[in-house]
Amino acid sequence: MKKPNLVFIQNDHQAFFNHRPGSGARPLRPNFDRLCAEGARFDNAYCVTPMCAPARRTMLTGQYTHEHKQYFNYCDSPFAQTYLEVLRQGGYENYYFGKWHAGKTDVLRRNAECFTCEGYGNPYTTPEYAAYCQRLGIEKAVHRVDWAFTMDQYEEANYWPKLKTGAAYSCEGTWCGEHAVGETITPKESHEAFFLADMACRKLEQIKQEDSGRPFALRVDFWGPHQPFFPSAEFLHLYDEVDISPFGSLHADLAGKPDLYKIEWTVPFGEDNRLCQPTRITEEQWAMILKHVYAHITMLDAAGGLIVDKLRQLGLDENTLIVWTTDHGDSIASNGGHFDKGSHMCEEVMRIPLAMRLDGTIPKGVVCEELVNTVDLPVTLLDAAGLRFAQRRFGRSLLDIFRPGAPAWRQELLCEHMGHGYGEEHLSKMLRWKNYKLIYHHEQGQINELYDLDRDSFEQRNLYDDPAYGGVKALMLDKLRARLLETDDELSHEAWIE
Repeated sequence: MKKPNLVFIQNDHQAFFNHRPGSGARPLRPNFDRLCAEGARFDNAYCVTPMCAPARRTMLTGQYTHEHKQYFNYCDSPFAQTYLEVLRQGGYENYYFGKWHAGKTDVLRRNAECFTCEGYGNPYTTPEYAAYCQRLGIEKAVHRVDWAFTMDQYEEANYWPKLKTGAAYSCEGTWCGEHAVGETITPKESHEAFFLADMACRKLEQIKQEDSGRPFALRVDFWGPHQPFFPSAEFLHLYDEVDISPFGSLHADLAGKPDLYKIEWTVPFGEDNRLCQPTRITEEQWAMILKHVYAHITMLDAAGGLIVDKLRQLGLDENTLIVWTTDHGDSIASNGGHFDKGSHMCEEVMRIPLAMRLDGTIPKGVVCEELVNTVDLPVTLLDAAGLRFAQRRFGRSLLDIFRPGAPAWRQELLCEHMGHGYGEEHLSKMLRWKNYKLIYHHEQGQINELYDLDRDSFEQRNLYDDPAYGGVKALMLDKLRARLLETDDELSHEAWIE
């Protein structure tokens, strides 16, 4: 039987966990939900680390951050073997379109036909995007800025001098991570998500037409729904601000939590890099912000849906593993009213959506409760192709979940964080076991954390020093030590865990 094709769609920085039914409006994702119905939805999926470049390096190499050492967005540690290299050597035609942000791109360019940018990048300034707009006969993207936020570091660097509230704005900078909400007033097709979807769909048509007989691996990495939140009117009109309830931890006082949660660089959510408590943003303003966030997610869902629909239309979906996920979450509106993620490891930044389809292997409509994380994804892609990394990886193929007789799945999950970087470096390790979550901080003075997620999904009652949970804490600390040893973490040899 021919090896399966591999299609990997990745969103960037997506608000997900706790943005769910039961508290008013939620992000609509009809195409993602359809893929879940055709395959599996993973309800306990985590990112290994909640920062772009470290997370993305993991999703290429299958390594934990402490292994690949791409600790921060601005690092450039040497690459270990990537799954793209293994696929190329195994006879796959590789295609990669979109955001890279995992180090230098030469590793990608050696192993795939690609469109990407160095660093974070800005697709709107590329010749490929200009040619796309010309072919469609549309104007390059213009956005009406409804609210532009500021950050001292960005102001000093003068990244986006034309970004002003009320302005008609086009991103002309070296990267496109503006802190703002607004509306794309040019056709939705001018947005980067539809540009990338078009590139992927045209490549699929070419693959079908040429029919080389070789399996292909297509990966599409959107720049969104990372801020700026600039959906078009079509998607904004799906939401009414009155239906968007205050987020569950919006007004949290953060008592009993480490100082990491009180750092916020974006003004007016923070001042002097400290979170404003209580939040200075009214509930009505928060509803407006979240309306743009949710509409942006729905717009990305529509773009990703074009790719999956094209697979169906061309009959390329029948022997294809389709994976759709995101690199990490977003803490927007959570834990007292943050705008962006930071050095903390709340569920909102750690939990990610994940759907997979592979006909004949993955049952339709199954909901998986197993603990999985992004270190598993490269191993899964190679396993589907009948391939493996040359050296050991600590991740496991998610396809084992559906194989009769496969060894029992893991009971604990290890994640880690080196901090946001840019002067904010805080080493933390996280362990999830059953309904409990432990976060242990290497930095002295930070309060360690223990939560019962079944009773406290917003993590507002820290049980770490509660005598009633002393046994749970001791057990989880033992499990954390074991996982650090198992994954060759050099910290396992330090006496820094109680």
